[in-house]
Amino acid sequence: MSDPTLSALNGQGLLQIGELLLAFALSSLVGLERQLRGKPAGLRTQALVGTTSALLLLVSKYGFTDVLVTGHIVLDPSRVAAQIVSGVGFLGAGLILTRRGAVRGLTTAAAVWETAAIGMAAGAGLWLLALIVVALHFLVTYGYTALSRRVLGGQDTAVQLELAYRDGKGVLREVLASITESGWAIRQLSTGEPVDEEGTGKPLVRVTLDVSGSGDPAMLLQHMSDARGVKSVGFVAQEDLD
Repeated sequence: MSDPTLSALNGQGLLQIGELLLAFALSSLVGLERQLRGKPAGLRTQALVGTTSALLLLVSKYGFTDVLVTGHIVLDPSRVAAQIVSGVGFLGAGLILTRRGAVRGLTTAAAVWETAAIGMAAGAGLWLLALIVVALHFLVTYGYTALSRRVLGGQDTAVQLELAYRDGKGVLREVLASITESGWAIRQLSTGEPVDEEGTGKPLVRVTLDVSGSGDPAMLLQHMSDARGVKSVGFVAQEDLD
């Protein structure tokens, strides 16, 4: 005859494995969305955060049953859940960057925090809530993005450019004017020291520009290259703002 206690443990173990795999699958979905859109904290990060959160919650729920004694030792399973929230808060804070008044990474940090909550819900057996939150995640990331583009006229893009121009002809002033007239905002500008242009005696200045806007970056590049005295201009990096 089979031991009923062993059968119950096997059933409970299968349930725990199922909850852990659910957390892994749902977290991977969120990470896949981030990966496909070229965002930080992609597939691997989100899958690890969600699965680990579920595992910690399962440990909190079932990991101390062998030491519990009725009327003597009582443990609170919610204590680990509270620590997960605190720990993920620190992880999310490290993803947020503030530079010259511009804040970036908020959506990335929120996604990591959300994935941890999804994993906790799956580990706690609240699978329906976990599924609903994943569905809402895709509604926010795709539905709200399309809505904001329609209402606001486009999604802001951060572009880093490198410009080289001949010094002493007011070129930089003209280029900055063309950027603002094209509907872009200048976030940061760093200028290098003038250098001799290949031994010709003509000083050449290189400038790195961080700009943001909702226009076409290719058109911006064209406007800048048309400015008098511009030697070269090109993309360094481009990213959709969160």
